[in-house]
Amino acid sequence: MEKLTGKAIIAMGGGPTAVINESLVGAVLQARQYPNITQFYGAFRGVEGLVNEEFVNLTEATRHNLEMVALTPGAGIRSTRVKPDEEFCKRIFDVCKAHGVHYFFYIGGNDSAETCRIVNKFAMEAGYELRVTHIPKTIDNDLRVTDHCPGYGSAAKFVAQAFMGVNLDNRSLPGVYIGVVMGRHAGFLTAASVFARKYHDDGPHLIYVPEKAFDSEEFLASVDATYAEFGRVVVAVSEGIINTSGLPVITGLMKEVEKDAHGNVQLSGNTSLGDALADLVKKRLKIKRVRSDTFGYLQRSFLGCVSTIDAHEAREVGERAVQIAAWHRTDGSITIERVGDYGVRYNLTPLEQVAKETKSMPDSFIRGVNNVTDEFKMYARPLLGELPVYERIQAPKVNKILKP
Repeated sequence: MEKLTGKAIIAMGGGPTAVINESLVGAVLQARQYPNITQFYGAFRGVEGLVNEEFVNLTEATRHNLEMVALTPGAGIRSTRVKPDEEFCKRIFDVCKAHGVHYFFYIGGNDSAETCRIVNKFAMEAGYELRVTHIPKTIDNDLRVTDHCPGYGSAAKFVAQAFMGVNLDNRSLPGVYIGVVMGRHAGFLTAASVFARKYHDDGPHLIYVPEKAFDSEEFLASVDATYAEFGRVVVAVSEGIINTSGLPVITGLMKEVEKDAHGNVQLSGNTSLGDALADLVKKRLKIKRVRSDTFGYLQRSFLGCVSTIDAHEAREVGERAVQIAAWHRTDGSITIERVGDYGVRYNLTPLEQVAKETKSMPDSFIRGVNNVTDEFKMYARPLLGELPVYERIQAPKVNKILKP
């Protein structure tokens, strides 16, 4: 097959991750092996910058600079929360055509895959060959078809380590601690808190995910029982937990709910859920020492908390995207297939199978309404990479002399 000659452009969409730049750099460096890819542009601020022709020429970036960027969390060429409609996608295509771009790569989640699908449709209608490839990224781990998503492993590692520290703190000065973790519709990230457990009484003792309806009475009863057993409670809860009516729990706690650009209830960075649950425990159970934290953006791009396997796979999906586009001249979304004890291979999936919709944790990963199963741990453990270890003092008790 004759090779398609032209420029390439890459953009980033949605929330950043600790390894998103691995995908960026993987794509750019891989493209240098193909003389038919004449220039490689980066769209500054995602598709928002793309339609405004705000480009940087990554062809002229040194390999050393790119490799250092690859090790840096956060979106190296910035990102955007803009959700393109048909008209916006038509402008993306028009800009690509005007600049002689024949390869368009978009790093992002399901909305980014949908953008790719629409842009690809305009290219086909115009009879202009534009290879459009979606490169997966999301800490929520909720893209369809793919086994897991680059960005998840590192964020999950952060969550696990954060709860390790919380557990050690809570054991030192007992009380009730509630940690609110990102996850609008999927509980994969919150579930990763389970890896903080080492001893039988370690927290998080209770894990609540959006896939199961949250009942405040069950929550209070479980906190009360755990407190009676261990004298302390650590709770991990997804920001997107829903009530029995299927509505976000946070909507029942606030008179006015802020919404984002996509019309979704604003969850990330909002401390109301943690505060409300903490107040509920104080008032109903009369426990004095109750604290809550909202992890918020800390989970996404935390420097120094990167899963090695996550970084390697993020690099690989960027490289594979360019390989497939250049060799096979086909469009689609790069997906990860798990093989063997733990290995992966990379496939190309039609854009419409990944676009728009998301996936949730399967029931087999969830135990009851406030815990996760061993099957989830077997699924997620390889993705986090190496975790720190902690220990307890092992020494015999000394007999009392002055007994009360």
